[in-house]
Amino acid sequence: MSPTTLQSTLLPTYPTPRVVFVEGDGVHLVDADGTRYLDFAAGIAVVSLGHRHPAPLAAAHAQLDKLWHTSNLFATDPVRVLATILAERFGGAQAFFCNSGTEANEAALKYARKATGKRGVIALEQSFHGRTAGALSVTGQPSKRAAFEPLLDGVRFVVPNDVEGLRAAMSDDIGLVLLEPVLGEGGVIALDAGFVAAARELDALLAFDEVQTGVGRTGTFFAFEQLGVTPDLVTLAKGLANGLPIGCLLVADAAAGAFEPGDHGSTFGGNPVACAAAIAVCETVDDELLAAVRANGERLRAGLAGLPHVVDVRGRGLLVGVELDVPAGPIVDAALDAGLVTLTSGANVLRLAPPLVVGETHVDQALTILREVM
Repeated sequence: MSPTTLQSTLLPTYPTPRVVFVEGDGVHLVDADGTRYLDFAAGIAVVSLGHRHPAPLAAAHAQLDKLWHTSNLFATDPVRVLATILAERFGGAQAFFCNSGTEANEAALKYARKATGKRGVIALEQSFHGRTAGALSVTGQPSKRAAFEPLLDGVRFVVPNDVEGLRAAMSDDIGLVLLEPVLGEGGVIALDAGFVAAARELDALLAFDEVQTGVGRTGTFFAFEQLGVTPDLVTLAKGLANGLPIGCLLVADAAAGAFEPGDHGSTFGGNPVACAAAIAVCETVDDELLAAVRANGERLRAGLAGLPHVVDVRGRGLLVGVELDVPAGPIVDAALDAGLVTLTSGANVLRLAPPLVVGETHVDQALTILREVM
């Protein structure tokens, strides 16, 4: 089926795709014509261990042979084990499982309102937290909100890393400060430690949206580990199960106690198959892999800095943004034609988020292709 034929049967929420992918293996994708591509998008930072990684693949297959679904009225081993692993990684937390980052952020919004009794939220300009009504309300991109307003009120947006603006936005009705440690959809802007420390000092719950940055993407399991601040709430999704749908809200032990039975739920949340895959991912994202993420991220950023049209290179680990003096879209298209899958993050920012298992050879190959197309 051609991309155009496929798109005609779908609501037009995405542009018509230029390629139909039929297979993935490690850091590569294969299209319907058998052409092989180097994947430096990873399904928008989702396929964190690469396509068909043996650990989550085996774990999901084994769970499929046992149990697919029970509902959250009953317990399963994968849910219990995954919650324990994430709590230990965090340093003491309780987990709520759902199916996406948007749902995790919706849970965080509800939790903060219940815990504080306050409706106000401080979020960041250029941020992205999801497309459902609550998550869209705190997304700092007016073009995404405009067609669906009025949304939730009480949201104040501040410029990333503007400490004075952050403090000025604070008031008695603010119950939550919601931050992405690196703004993945908003230009790949990393937050400064000083800005995050100022957010921690405010009299409100502090939530980190780590949907894109979490589970090793930035070179530590949680990106907040590099900022010297522990939040009250963390949301995860994307890379947690290497491509199977899962989301998670973690509530620090010190902030626990607001939700009661009946306050929130998810029919498919905590699916045993997705949780089994996520356990395998968490076990695979070890110190050795994290060190490789940091090293390959540095290699990638250093190589990008010398390419034509590059104004700035930023990000952490293997979440990299390249600000250009030309539009990024044509570069993405040309790279795809040359066998490299990439992303954008705004009109003039090229975004690279390869699987965490890329090696030096893959990084160098991607740089060679970009040099040729730029």
